[in-house]
Amino acid sequence: MYFYVEIVLGVVIMTYKKIEQFINQYPDAEDALNNWYKIAKRADWSSFHEMKHSFNSVDAVGNDRYVFNIRGNNYRVVTLILFNVITVFIKFIGTHKQYDKINASEI
Repeated sequence: MYFYVEIVLGVVIMTYKKIEQFINQYPDAEDALNNWYKIAKRADWSSFHEMKHSFNSVDAVGNDRYVFNIRGNNYRVVTLILFNVITVFIKFIGTHKQYDKINASEI
């Protein structure tokens, strides 16, 4: 397994590869996911409150996991975010139906 790490303004997002793989399966998600990625990688969040300014629909689900609604809530991105080191780990990308089958706080 390998990671693609991109550093912009001190933000680290691991990994864009999951986004690419999802877009290959669900091409209609491309613009929305790329928009989420661009905003997130330029962010300088130090708290959930600050993140809510960028993404009003983000939800905290426990255990440092956060769920982003993508493309009008058709898709979900579950992340593990470590605010102290400004690092975002993409843990899951899926349809709303797929999301309903997971425990987002433990994935």
